[in-house]
Amino acid sequence: MKKNLIYGMHPVLEAINSGQNIDKLFVQNNLKGQSARQLFQLLNQKNILYKTVPVEKLNRLTGKNHQGIVAFISPVKVLSVEELFEKNVYSPYKTYILLDGITDTRNFGAIIRSAVATDVSGIIIPENNSAPINEEVVKASVGGIFKIPIARTKHLLDAVYLLQSNGIKIFSASEKADKLVCKTDLRQDFALIMGSEGKGISKNLLKNSDEVFKLPMSEKMQSLNVSVATAVILYEAVRQRLE
Repeated sequence: MKKNLIYGMHPVLEAINSGQNIDKLFVQNNLKGQSARQLFQLLNQKNILYKTVPVEKLNRLTGKNHQGIVAFISPVKVLSVEELFEKNVYSPYKTYILLDGITDTRNFGAIIRSAVATDVSGIIIPENNSAPINEEVVKASVGGIFKIPIARTKHLLDAVYLLQSNGIKIFSASEKADKLVCKTDLRQDFALIMGSEGKGISKNLLKNSDEVFKLPMSEKMQSLNVSVATAVILYEAVRQRLE
């Protein structure tokens, strides 16, 4: 069993009540009973996101008596987007990274490492279709995960709207763009959306971006690994801000 996995109604309730950081929480479809009502009430009070799934999903996660609930403990506290923004109200530069469909823990960890090195204000991930926050990410980030706030939202588009309403420009990186990143003003407050190498950034996020740009690329290569591309863009922002 994975070290950060817990299951069963009582252990999960105890973990939440004791202030453990919940990374992901899976609850069986149509879970009922007094304990289930107590669980849902506590999740609402603590504003903890969860996903309802078929029992087969829980059985795959653990062969034990899970009682309809499985949780993964995070090594760090995960914030809401509102909490993340409030932490950076007085920062001279506000820079955020939104990760759309980044499920590989090594890529996630490498992005965190680059984000810390370039003083990014925070990273925002979606509730679903995102890499777990676990010991593999801690290792890949070389401990950087403990030095940057991470927020989770049900839908990344909600985070986009909130950031835009607070004067944060939304930039998306796509190899299909016409504009180059070096022709974009990165000295302002901005949030950078990075998508998976397979599917890229979702259409709704691209549509609601203020600008879409690409990296200069030799014809010999079509794209870069997402963590490498993120690092290149972040250091272009550093270069511009140091001028």
